[in-house]
Amino acid sequence: MSQHLISANKVRRLIVLWTSTVVNKSQLADCLRISRGTARKYIVAFERSALTGNDIERLSNAELLVALLQRSSPRTELTRSDRYNALAIQLESIHTRLKAEPLSLIDVWSEYAATAPTPYKYSQFVNRYSLWCKERHLKRAALNTRLSIVVNHNDLQSFRKWKLSNNRQLWERAVAILAISNGDNVASISRKIERSPQTIKKWCEIYAAGGFDQLSLPRTKAQSTKSIDDLKAKKGRLIKLIHESPRLHDINRASWSLSALATVYERLYGASISKSSISEYFQAAGYKFKKAKKVLTSSDPEYREKLSKITQILSELTPNEKFFSIDEFGPFSVRVRGGVALVPGDEIRTIPQRQKSKGSLICTAALELSTNQVTHFYSSQKNTREMIKLLTILIQKYKCERKIYFSWDTASWHASKALYEKVEEVNSEKYRSNNMTPLVELVPLPTGAQFLNVIESVFSGMSKAILHNSDYQSVDECTMTIDRYFYERNIAFTVNPRRAGKKIWGKERTEAVFKEENNCKDPNWR
Repeated sequence: MSQHLISANKVRRLIVLWTSTVVNKSQLADCLRISRGTARKYIVAFERSALTGNDIERLSNAELLVALLQRSSPRTELTRSDRYNALAIQLESIHTRLKAEPLSLIDVWSEYAATAPTPYKYSQFVNRYSLWCKERHLKRAALNTRLSIVVNHNDLQSFRKWKLSNNRQLWERAVAILAISNGDNVASISRKIERSPQTIKKWCEIYAAGGFDQLSLPRTKAQSTKSIDDLKAKKGRLIKLIHESPRLHDINRASWSLSALATVYERLYGASISKSSISEYFQAAGYKFKKAKKVLTSSDPEYREKLSKITQILSELTPNEKFFSIDEFGPFSVRVRGGVALVPGDEIRTIPQRQKSKGSLICTAALELSTNQVTHFYSSQKNTREMIKLLTILIQKYKCERKIYFSWDTASWHASKALYEKVEEVNSEKYRSNNMTPLVELVPLPTGAQFLNVIESVFSGMSKAILHNSDYQSVDECTMTIDRYFYERNIAFTVNPRRAGKKIWGKERTEAVFKEENNCKDPNWR
C-alpha cells in the first residue's frame, strides 16, 4: 500500500505528538487524518535520526525535511525528492546574492540549471524559492532584472510636468523612467502604472537611445482642409443617393442596403467606401437607416429631371425673382398635447387619453427661400380653392417682382385643372398689365419627396416651439400664438437677412434652404 506525501507542518506535529504523548501510531494517524502507514514511516525516520524534540521545534520546515531525509533509511522516501533537497541547500546563498548583486532570478536559475544534474524548469525554480522565502518570512527578490538608467538633468523638469499632466500616457512614461532612475525594480513599477514589464523596458530603451524627444507621444497629423472638404462631399453624395430609388441605379431592391450603397457609390464616383463608414456617416447625420423606406426614398421615375430643374432655378435666382416652398399644416385638433418638458425628477406628466376637441385647424403657408419669409392663412379644407387663394395673395404681395416660382408636393389639389387654368390666367398679358403682377411658374417636387419641401422644416420647428406641451382653450388662442410665431420669425430674418440661414432658433430640423440632402419633414409628428 502506498503512502501519501504530507506537508512539513503535519510532519512536525506528528513527531511532537509522538514524543509528548502515549498515543499509539494508529490513534495519531486518525487524529491527523493520514494513513497509518504514512504515520509509521515518519515516526520510524525520526527514531532512526539523531534529532531531539528541541531540534524539531527549532528547525524550519525545509530543514526538518532535509534532516529527516539525510538520517532516514535509504529505503524511506519522504515528502521531498533529492532534486528539491539539493536545491534547498543552495537557496540561502541564492537569496543572499540576489540582495547583494544586480542579478535576477533568471540569472541565478541559468547558473543553477547549468550545474545541476536534473534542474527544475524556471517556473518551478521560482515557486520553490518563493515558498522558501515565505517559510522564513523573507521578502522575495524581484523577478525582473533591475534596469539602470540616468535621467538627463535637462529632461528632469519635463518629466515632472508629465507626472502632473492629465494625459495618462505621459504620466505613465514619466513615472516609469523616474522610478527606474531611482533604482526601483520593474515589477513594482509595473504594478503601479498597470503596464507590462516589457513595455517599461521598451520605454527605457527608447529614452536611452534617442532621448526625451523620442519618448514623446506621436503627434496626430492635423487634418488638411482638402481632407475635410472631401469628407463633407462624400457624406453629401451618400445622402443624395438614399433620396433616389435603388432601381434608378440598376439595383433590384425596394430599399437601400449598406452593400448596395457602397457598390453604387464606387460605380458613380470611382472611389471605394466601406459599409462601416457609410453606417457611421448616417448615424452622425442623424439618420436611422431602418426607416429609409418610410421617409428617405422617392419612387418618382422623373426624380432626377425634376430635381435638376429646381436646383438650376435656385442657382440662377435673381434679386427680382422669388421661390416659394408651399404646403399645409394639419388638420390638427386643439387639445392638451404632450411633449418633452423640463420637470422635477419625481414628477410624472400625464395627458388624458380621451379628450374633447376644442376645434381643428389647417394652416396653409408659403416660405420664400431667398428671404426666409413666411406667408400664411387658415383654411377649413385642403382643396384647389385654397391654393388659388394663396396664389392670389402672393402675386399681390410680391407684385413688384418679375417672376415667382411655386414648389409643392404632388397632392391632387396642387395639380388640379382649375389651378392650372388660374395660373394660365394670371400669366396672360392682359391680367399682368391690368394688375401689375409677376409671372408665375409651377415647379412641383418629385413624387414622395416631402423631405425636399423646405417649409416642412419650419412647420416642425413651430410644432415643437408652440404646439408640444400646449393646452390652448380655443381655436382663436391657438391661431394667435401661430400668428405671433410667424411674425417674430419673419422679423428675425428681416433684421438679419440671409438666404440660407441656420436652424431657426435651434428648433427647425434643417436649414431653411433647398438642399438635395435635406430631410425636412419629421415623420413622427403627424
